[in-house]
Amino acid sequence: MLSIFDQLTERVDHHLNVIYQDVELDCSIEALRDRLLATMRIDDVKNIIVPKQHHNNWDQKDVILITYGDSVEAAGEKPLRTLHTFLSTYCSDTINSVHILPFFPYSSDDGFSVIDYSSVNESLGGWDDIEAITQDYRFMSDVVINHCSSRSAWFTNFIKGEGPGHDFFYTALPTEDLSKVVRPRTSELLRFTETEYGEKHVWCTFSHDQVDFDFSNPNVLDTFVSIIRQYLDSGIRIFRLDAVAFLWKKIGTDCINLEQTHEAVRLLRTLVEHAVEKAVIITETNIPNRQNLTYFGNANEAHGIYNFSLPPLLVNSLVTGSCKHLKSWLCSMPPAQNGTFFFNFIASHDGIGLRPAEGLLDDKELTNLVNTMQNFGGRISWRQSENGEQKAYEINIALFDALQGTTKGTDKWGLERFICAHAVMFGLEGIPGLYIHSLLGTGNDYERVKNTSHNRSINRHKWDFEALEGLLKDESSQQAKVYKRMTELLSIRKKQPAFHPNATQFTLQLGDKIFGFWRQSLMRNQSIFCVYNMSDEPQMLRLVDLNLIGTDEWLDLISNEKIALEDLEYELRPYQSLWITNAY
Repeated sequence: MLSIFDQLTERVDHHLNVIYQDVELDCSIEALRDRLLATMRIDDVKNIIVPKQHHNNWDQKDVILITYGDSVEAAGEKPLRTLHTFLSTYCSDTINSVHILPFFPYSSDDGFSVIDYSSVNESLGGWDDIEAITQDYRFMSDVVINHCSSRSAWFTNFIKGEGPGHDFFYTALPTEDLSKVVRPRTSELLRFTETEYGEKHVWCTFSHDQVDFDFSNPNVLDTFVSIIRQYLDSGIRIFRLDAVAFLWKKIGTDCINLEQTHEAVRLLRTLVEHAVEKAVIITETNIPNRQNLTYFGNANEAHGIYNFSLPPLLVNSLVTGSCKHLKSWLCSMPPAQNGTFFFNFIASHDGIGLRPAEGLLDDKELTNLVNTMQNFGGRISWRQSENGEQKAYEINIALFDALQGTTKGTDKWGLERFICAHAVMFGLEGIPGLYIHSLLGTGNDYERVKNTSHNRSINRHKWDFEALEGLLKDESSQQAKVYKRMTELLSIRKKQPAFHPNATQFTLQLGDKIFGFWRQSLMRNQSIFCVYNMSDEPQMLRLVDLNLIGTDEWLDLISNEKIALEDLEYELRPYQSLWITNAY
């Protein structure tokens, strides 16, 4: 039987052989493997963690708050310290994890054009502030792995043709056939760059300030392993691989989701989980649903994947009053194997992505959704389709404003509709990611859009901490109402074994107006029937359709009211949510 160390080296060798199958390396696979293991400091058997296969390092208490480092600011204080105070004051009872969006020096894209991966943006604070937060919360960090800033030292060295990073970037010729390349943007793919060694055309998947790495160079891989090791040493335990689907390029292909990309994710998982117990990788792949699911691999790739189809389908259901497509999608979703999980979110720093709804909503329905969101103040970001047409890529809007009405227009049910959306997310299989501006009921920030000229800024408001605290103390304010309702739901959720991220889930068939699913705890000692009125009119729920066991007593956890089984029907108010359980 192979030793632990030999098993590890055999796995890493396999990963590297797949990744570099078409690349002539200047060293052997074995030499590269040894280098990576040394970089991750698992080249000695004494340092190797033996990960448990199909083991869940998470439970129903896990909720991740998504925020920028400066989403909450106070005069005279570094924002990361202010954020830590906000977390300790308002989140410690209900939220145990935090995703701080890129906190590094950057040149554009609100952090996703990284200048230096090893430093904390001085305007936010320092590594001591990051490490202080990791002491109180499980910390999730971005690894912006596809590209970096054109103002980075690496790209400066690329232009000079010498020094660290001079060979880190992917180039192509404009004369090559790039027609199949999938793009999330409408800008030109190649950036003309004058270097000391002549003209180069650098690959830019997203923008000309975001220059793509060339992972066929193993030095790039080794560098990112070093970056991840540094983050582990700082207490970071969850790694979000940003835009990872575009990592590997091959001329003549669509350059997305390639075999080498998947194998690179498997390699990073192997290295991370053998280095630190409970370290987790989440892939951020804003692509059609079926492609997204492949990043689970066979429970040997990403630990978690973003559930990108949930936001557009859930918003569409709530503004149309029909859960037909949401229900159909949920029925088709495979359960996450033990050792993997869905990362559920319905609002983020970006917007409501529409590519994950392709094939789930038809063109007419997508157009209707886009028009409705524009009526509520939303902006639209565009991409170039395979045939050269511009298509809506993303809706930029604060979720609170997105749910202020239906396709018929604004109405009085905005708050209830907004809370219903989150009650759905909190009940679903997976770990919820709650955007800070959803926790606080923040609306569209038109002034920020005007100042930055970027559509995504509409949902990236910066709160003055003193002003925010004043609003949270005012029970009549939008922020206080939303915060109270959200924390009540989260307090309930964390106590329910049936809300474990890997607990059984079964979609209920309750018509097009009522959405529902059943959860059962892993030990089978608790059931929860999650039921939601997705319409602006009262709906009658036939209790017989839930098949509640007559020998048990049933309670709605949200209202704390008992469900009388002798009543044949239960009237649901517009956008009312029920979490009906037999264990309380």
